[in-house]
Amino acid sequence: MARQKIETDIVLIGAGIMSATLGLLLKELNPNLRIEIFERLDIAAAESSDAWNNAGTGHAAFCELNYTPELEDGTIETKKALKISESFEVSRQFWSYLVEKGMLQNSENFIKSVPHMSFVWGNENVEYLKKRYEALQKYHLFKAMEYSEDINQIKEWAPLVMENRNSKDKIAATTMKYGTDVNFGSLTRSMFKYLESLEGVTTHFNHEVYDLKKHDDGKWRIKVKDIASGEKKKVYTPFTFIGAGGGSLLLLEKANIPEGDGFGGFPVSGQWLKCTNPEVIKKHGAKVYGKASVGAPPMSVPHIDTRMIDGEKALLFGPYAGFSTKFLKNGSYFDLVKSIELNNIKPMLSAGIHNIPLTKYLLEQVFQSSNDRLKALQEYVPSAKKEDWILENAGQRVQVIKKDAEGRGILEFGTEVVSAEDGSLSVLLGASPGASTAVSIMIDLIQKCFPNESKTEAWQTKFKEIIPSFGQSMNENPILCDAIREKTNEVLKLKC
Repeated sequence: MARQKIETDIVLIGAGIMSATLGLLLKELNPNLRIEIFERLDIAAAESSDAWNNAGTGHAAFCELNYTPELEDGTIETKKALKISESFEVSRQFWSYLVEKGMLQNSENFIKSVPHMSFVWGNENVEYLKKRYEALQKYHLFKAMEYSEDINQIKEWAPLVMENRNSKDKIAATTMKYGTDVNFGSLTRSMFKYLESLEGVTTHFNHEVYDLKKHDDGKWRIKVKDIASGEKKKVYTPFTFIGAGGGSLLLLEKANIPEGDGFGGFPVSGQWLKCTNPEVIKKHGAKVYGKASVGAPPMSVPHIDTRMIDGEKALLFGPYAGFSTKFLKNGSYFDLVKSIELNNIKPMLSAGIHNIPLTKYLLEQVFQSSNDRLKALQEYVPSAKKEDWILENAGQRVQVIKKDAEGRGILEFGTEVVSAEDGSLSVLLGASPGASTAVSIMIDLIQKCFPNESKTEAWQTKFKEIIPSFGQSMNENPILCDAIREKTNEVLKLKC
C-alpha cells in the first residue's frame, strides 16, 4: 500500500499548550496557512500541559523563591523574576484577546483568582524573604505585594498554614492578591477545539512522529505512523515546530541540526499529595510556596496549592521529586538510554558529576516513606493527618543539559528554544515556567523563524492588536501596566 503524502505550510508536533499557542498565533497572523498537528496520545494536553501534571500556578514570579536567588554579596537577583512576570502579563493579554474574539468560551474554566504567597520560617529565611520583598518593591509589576511577620496577619492570609503552628516560630510571608490559578489542560483543549474548526488545520491524534530529515529543497520530510492502524505517512513542510514535552529531545536528535549538538536531558518525575477531606480543602485559598531543599530542582519547590480542576476546588501539596528514565509520563523506560549520542556523552557525564547533590536528593525522594512525605507536608500544614491525603503521580519533566564553550555539561532549569539557523525548525526543551510564558516564547520564536513576515506592517499591527503591550515594557510604563491589568481582569472575570 502506498504511503500517504501530505504537503503543508506548518507542522506542529505535540498537542500541548505550546503548539496550541503557536498554531493560533500563526493563523491570526496569516489565516491562509495550512497546519498539520501530530500527537501520539488520543487527546490534547495529556502530558505536561494537563492539570494534574502541571503546577498550574500561572507563574508570575510572585511567590516562587527560586526565581529570586540570593547572591554571594547578599543582594537579591531579580532579573529572572521580572522577565517571567512580564511574560505572564503577555499570556494574560493573549487569552483575553481569544475570549473577546469568541475563540475561547468561559474563561472561568481555565483561570481563577488565587493569591500567590511565599512563606518561610527561621531567622535566615525570614531575613531573605524581607530582602526579596524590598528588592521587588522597586518594580511596578510587584508594587501590590504585601509583607508580614505578624502571626495574625498571616493567619488571615492562610489559616490552614497557621493552624496548630508553634507561636514561637520566627515566620514571614508575602502575598499577591493579583495571583491566578491556571488549568493549562482545560485551556489547551479549548484552544485546540477552536484551532481545529479553522480551515486548513488538521489534527492527527494517535500519530507518532518517528523520523524527520531536511531535504535539499529546504523542506522537512517527516515520517509519521498511525498507532491504531499502522498506516504510515510522509509529510513535507518548510517549517516544523517540536513541542512534544520530554519527547522533544529525541526528535531534536533525529533532526540532526548543528544547533542541537551537545544537548542532553535529565528526567525528573514527580508526585503530589492530594487532599481528600472537603473540610480541609475549604480552609485554604492560596498558593503558598516555600524554599526548596538543598540540591532540589526548581520544579520541586514545595507548595500547598489551591487548584480548580474540572470545576472543583482541589488542594495539593508537593511535588515530591523522583527519578525515572522515562522522558514522558506515557513514555518508555529506554528514553534516557536512547537520548545518549556521541555529541552529548561528555556534557551529560559532566553535568552528572557537577550535580551530585541533585542526584542524592532525587534518590532520597525515591525512597521516601509515607511518614516522610507526611512530615514534609506538616511543615506547611501542621494539622495535617495522613488519612486526609492520598498520593498522586504528577508529570514527567526533562531538565535540559547543554554544553558550554569548553564542552562541559550545564544543567539548565528552565525553558530552552533550539532553532535551526534558517528558521525552518524550532524545538522547545525544558520545563517550568514554560506553560505560563508560552505566548512570549512563541512570539519570540515567530520573529526568529519568520523574520521577514514579522517586520511587515500587517504582522506588526496584528501583534499589537493581540498583545496591546507589544514592544513595550509594562514594568517601565505603570499607566500602561495598570490599564492592561484592569482590562484583562475584566475580560477574564478575575476578582483581583
